[in-house]
Amino acid sequence: MSREANINRSTKETDIALKFNLDGNGAAEIDTGIGFLDHMLEGFAKHGFFDLNVKAVGDLAVDGHHTIEDTGIVLGSAIKKALGDKKGIRRFGSCILPMDETLILCAIDLSGRPYLAFDAQFTAERVGYMETEMVREFFYAISYKAKMNLHIKVLSGSNNHHIIEGMFKAFARALDEATGIDTRITGILSTKGSL
Repeated sequence: MSREANINRSTKETDIALKFNLDGNGAAEIDTGIGFLDHMLEGFAKHGFFDLNVKAVGDLAVDGHHTIEDTGIVLGSAIKKALGDKKGIRRFGSCILPMDETLILCAIDLSGRPYLAFDAQFTAERVGYMETEMVREFFYAISYKAKMNLHIKVLSGSNNHHIIEGMFKAFARALDEATGIDTRITGILSTKGSL
């Protein structure tokens, strides 16, 4: 069973083409025009064992907001599409990830009910050319388009680069776990019979 998705989204603000494979090997080809976001998405693909291709052209002359948020929208849509009927998936995934002085918790429920709980404080306005306030917007967009319950919490940390990178890697590990197939699950892992 192929768990892949190709999503194209064009607006007056952005034009994004994204290809996503849940069962990849971590290969990534990313070009959003925002170097730090590219770096984060490459880490997400590598540590989640996802294949990810992203080409985003946005109104960066304004700022990075639309490009970052819309990339989250498209990635969330791709995750949802690649999951299909969700039969056999573990549904839940979590990770506590260390990165130097930083410790990040990420937990996911692919419940079909979107929600983001995001507990983080940043001390810098931006890392590279990416505004730190956009990190929450990115994960919010993913959680709502993928219809997942997503919790991200900074347990400790002071370096903004480490905190954000830890979030992307922890999210990747938790998503890999949640989307994994468990042969003991014969249908949908829910007493309701649907997710």
